[in-house]
Amino acid sequence: MVFSVDGTIGANAVVRLLGDWTGGRRPRADVLRDALRGLVLEGQLPPGTRLPSERAFAGGLGVSRNLVTSALDELRELGFVESRRGAGSWTSLPPGDGGSAGAGGWYPPGREDVVNFAQGTPEALPEVFEAVSRAHRRLTPAVAGHGYHPQGTGELRERIAERFEARGLATTPDQVMITNGAQHAFALVLRALVAPGQRVLVEQPTYPNSLEAIRGTHARPVAVPMVDGYWDLDLLEATLAQGSPRLAYLIPDFQNPTGARMSERDRERLGSALKRHRTTAVVDETMVELDLSTGPAPPPQAAFAESEVVTVGSASKVFWGGLRLGWIRAPRDFVRRLVVGRAAVDLGSPALEQLVLSELLEHSAESLPRRREQLRHGRDRLVAALGEWCPEWTYRVPEGGLSLWCDTGGHYGSRLVAAAERHGVRLASSSRFSVEGDLDSRLRLPYTLPAEVLEDAVGRLARAAAELSPETEGVGAQLVT
Repeated sequence: MVFSVDGTIGANAVVRLLGDWTGGRRPRADVLRDALRGLVLEGQLPPGTRLPSERAFAGGLGVSRNLVTSALDELRELGFVESRRGAGSWTSLPPGDGGSAGAGGWYPPGREDVVNFAQGTPEALPEVFEAVSRAHRRLTPAVAGHGYHPQGTGELRERIAERFEARGLATTPDQVMITNGAQHAFALVLRALVAPGQRVLVEQPTYPNSLEAIRGTHARPVAVPMVDGYWDLDLLEATLAQGSPRLAYLIPDFQNPTGARMSERDRERLGSALKRHRTTAVVDETMVELDLSTGPAPPPQAAFAESEVVTVGSASKVFWGGLRLGWIRAPRDFVRRLVVGRAAVDLGSPALEQLVLSELLEHSAESLPRRREQLRHGRDRLVAALGEWCPEWTYRVPEGGLSLWCDTGGHYGSRLVAAAERHGVRLASSSRFSVEGDLDSRLRLPYTLPAEVLEDAVGRLARAAAELSPETEGVGAQLVT
């Protein structure tokens, strides 16, 4: 979402974010209140966003001004809107909903009894603590130098290069740059390659924070819909030919949120199309290590279009999100360009964390099977709970990744987000995964929480959905494998 320089958002933009907030029913103030509250909680309307006037808001929604006034009055009482005479109204967060209003971004639940289904973030593996201890013992010689490593420490870059080699992609340490996570890596690549107004091809649905990064550079995301949960190569090729995007952001391994994996044949075809149209692809491999299948993995996308592909990866989903380290794998000359330009953003990633990650990668033969088994168990328990509580919902059981992409069969949108919050479950609105916000029947459910928490959360979610569509109860299961 693009705001003006003073943080104001227009009425039409708010209307687009709200989507089908009434669910086809008569507009009510409490429904609008809940929909707006959900947008604030998930970061679509960050604290401090100046709202349009009540008259403009009502006109954009096609409702009475009294309805808008009532909804905003209730949000003021709850602490989600503040107003001052002559200065208008702006969004805020009440105490206890996480973070401070000045911190910006998305806020996790502040109450302990709220199940956080909005983030797919597994807890730290036990091996993280062991790696920290080993890294501390190696810290003394490391602090003898200045500690700045804009490309990353040589040891960690070598370990990551070895992992690419093991997957069949020849890589040297000078082709690797260490970053502060995959999101930071993507932002650095965008800054280097994309100018304001240029097009960036994305899958639809896609990872929400990638859309924020694209919009943050004032580039234009161009969505290519996935069909039946998979890539439509004809449509991808047509978009590359007709749209001439400067960049393509793709997640071929356990795509977020669908969990799909691109076949080797499709990777080869896509690589040829990227070369033909001279479009650089940023391939996000954040999920690549979370393979829950038993079959052979396809080669990395860069194996089919070396000079047209920049790969980004992360330690957060495999080991721990708090480690905040990722990497870029790219041609040497481009890595050098990134290193030179990085000084405008930061001066490198923390040295101690790089020692920890190096230790984790060295001993990953023990830790990775543990993570995969943990996620496989969570996935299967979530599928079982949905079969019991929400048998009418459809989904594909992914071969890897962190979540199920469910079709609820009803256009709930922000109404389900708000209803689930009342039942103690925090959801990510489906509109966040879309360029245009038109995925109202979809829902991403991570299976990263403990099994008993997953089962309890699905029960609460079913009760929230029943409030919105009680007529759907009793429909038979339609599980797609």
